[in-house]
Amino acid sequence: MASKAEVFLGTQGWNYEDWTDVFYPHGTKSAARLETYGRAFRTVEVDSTAYAIPADPLVRQWHTRSPAEFVFALKVPQAVTHERRLKDTSKLLRRFLDRVAKLEDKLGPLLVQLSPGFRPSEANRVALREFLGEISSDFRWAVEFRHPGWLTPATMELLRSRDVALVLAEGRWIRREMMTELAIEPTAEFAYLRWLGQDRRLTDFSQTQLDREDDLKFWSETIATLETRVSQVFGYFNNYYQGHAPDSVRAMQRLLGQDVVEPAELRVQGELFA
Repeated sequence: MASKAEVFLGTQGWNYEDWTDVFYPHGTKSAARLETYGRAFRTVEVDSTAYAIPADPLVRQWHTRSPAEFVFALKVPQAVTHERRLKDTSKLLRRFLDRVAKLEDKLGPLLVQLSPGFRPSEANRVALREFLGEISSDFRWAVEFRHPGWLTPATMELLRSRDVALVLAEGRWIRREMMTELAIEPTAEFAYLRWLGQDRRLTDFSQTQLDREDDLKFWSETIATLETRVSQVFGYFNNYYQGHAPDSVRAMQRLLGQDVVEPAELRVQGELFA
């Protein structure tokens, strides 16, 4: 590609009490968090859609309370990915798509997150192939595998044939080196990255507790590679990655030379305070 990709960086969720006073200004109402978040970051990954199709009023609130050109990445319901394991999902998936389509131009990639127990058996290969063959090309799709046996040339070719992105995730299921090797040849016109962390003992999300400077530099180089191969890059940090996801986003932004909005710069109008 002639030009570098547009890189969208954000966190996995925005509604965390632990972020009060350290990311959200003191007194920010819960209802004002999304708007305030949007002043710092251009995108967010929504986890709640994995557990239920969001209500129509909620989707409309997301749209109206987020800034222009903001992007939501949404998890596909686990009823599709975990309960039905990609089989006989057309009606359920259509309900989900009809609802989230109301985000209009703010709707970003849809994340199909498969469980570690979704192994590359012949039955599951058939289910994946049929699922990808039926999904609508009107939406952008990304698949996260949590079993390394899926990361084969055949799987990559299947994703590529449907312009579906392989999620490049740093977590406890697949070696980072395997993920970054696959970044060299993207399977879609966009890339999707997730930083999950491996230590689930963290309970305080108000501050960075793990030093991942070298890891972030490593991933910034991967993003630099992707920037020349895709049109857009989406990346989302979990609190467990370092302890406080907004810090992780800002650290990556600095490494990539992006403008950084510090917490002290976030201001809300008086009526948004409790």
